[in-house]
Amino acid sequence: MPLTDTACRNAKPASKPRRLYDAGGLYLEVSPAGGRWWRLKYRLAGKERRLSLGVYPDVNLAAARKRRDEARELIAAGVDPSENRKATKAATIERAGNSFEVVAREWHAKQLPTWVAEHADRVLQRLVNDVFPWIGARPVGDVTARELLGTINRVVERGAIESAHRILQCCGQVFRYAVASGRAERNPAADLRDALPPVKETHHAAITEPKALGALLRAIDGYEGAIVTRCALQLAPLVFVRPGELRHAEWSEIDLDDATWSIPAAKMKMKEPHLVPLASQAVAILRELQPVTGGGRYVFPSARDRRRPMSSNAVLAALRRMAYAKEEVSGHGFRATARTILDEVLGFRPDLIEHQLAHAVRDPNGRAYNRTAHLPERRKMMASWADYLGTLKSGDGKVVPLRARRP
Repeated sequence: MPLTDTACRNAKPASKPRRLYDAGGLYLEVSPAGGRWWRLKYRLAGKERRLSLGVYPDVNLAAARKRRDEARELIAAGVDPSENRKATKAATIERAGNSFEVVAREWHAKQLPTWVAEHADRVLQRLVNDVFPWIGARPVGDVTARELLGTINRVVERGAIESAHRILQCCGQVFRYAVASGRAERNPAADLRDALPPVKETHHAAITEPKALGALLRAIDGYEGAIVTRCALQLAPLVFVRPGELRHAEWSEIDLDDATWSIPAAKMKMKEPHLVPLASQAVAILRELQPVTGGGRYVFPSARDRRRPMSSNAVLAALRRMAYAKEEVSGHGFRATARTILDEVLGFRPDLIEHQLAHAVRDPNGRAYNRTAHLPERRKMMASWADYLGTLKSGDGKVVPLRARRP
């Protein structure tokens, strides 16, 4: 007689395993401890075999019969359901090991030695927040351009178009790595090159009018917050490095006697070491700060954990406390300020300015200048720049107006 749900439910254990048979080789095995497993007995190539079909009551009688029928279809086709299950499980494990998230994290780990920590964190956070929840579990080789576009369009829909472009670029690098490592046949991100709205060109807010710059410098000197933040604000316009480079400055990189700051390649956007000549005013700021933070690693450590650099928002928050809006000035804006005034007011050579901004500058033969190129001239430029800022800050009226831009 076929089994019933009542018989399965009321099956009692005995001193030895019991078997309650249904039909087509299906039976319920009851262990002496009370466990109940569905089994399928079948023959293939003249040999008797067994296949587990699940645990009762998680798998009820109807579900067990369905699994039995599926297995018997394979048997009729000459396929061993047990071996088929092993192959399917292995394929599932392989696909999971080749998921987009697994491959993306592997790619990210390989980039870490060449990335600044802040950039590495930002890239991973974009993936975690905006990509992994949607396609992270998908086998990387199965992700289509349509799926990827649907994922990135979620970022576009919230108005973060620039972030969407950066995420697409990042995903493209992941897919290229997947192709190179044999986990995908092609890069679907390449099909989306013109699929996103264009990014509107924006510029970092910067003050380039001399009198307004003088007022900002006076406000910075009067900043009443933490000395570490004040010193960072005072040093930023004097050295005009990128905000991340300033925050990650380490005392081991700075030679106050030689008045130089040597930034290693790993911290630079262009991955080339950079040398910053320090004007006497910059050295004075660092000597004031040295008794406060000189015992640690970072020149500008976090207020919460001195083993970490200050927050990326510290300088911006200080500028806002000083009543400067985001449309007026930003930490990155000091670079635009220096580029404009060094050229249009102080008349320094553009190649010296670009070199000090750590932009790619080539010699007449097309080779990149090394970090010490034109160092004497750059020392003079940085000293003149610091003196000019001092003049603006004093507000004594000796302000040279902006010249017309070079064509």
